Amino acid sequence: MASEDMVEMVAAEISDGYADVERGRILHSVGLKTSGKFFAFVARGDLVLKLPRQRVEELLSSGVGRPFDAGKGRPLREWVRLQPSDASVCSALMLEARAFVADPGR
Repeated sequence: MASEDMVEMVAAEISDGYADVERGRILHSVGLKTSGKFFAFVARGDLVLKLPRQRVEELLSSGVGRPFDAGKGRPLREWVRLQPSDASVCSALMLEARAFVADPGR
């Protein structure tokens, strides 16, 4: 299954499973948001997620993730590009991003 198809399948499951999740346009893509804040979208075939800075650094240093710069030439500290290996990994990462963005104490 292509990465974009897998992300779309997981995004549909998350949208259906969480009343606070909705879809919206972000950077020429359709992304998922909660409380009006985006937490996941696809850019150039990669899953892009908003996660805590420390978690992004872990994913970058492990080689699992790549920096995301939104075309401005400077990486965004709380965003990371990923190629999830399967739907369960994709789902876990997207739910982690949703929980981070939905946390009122962050």
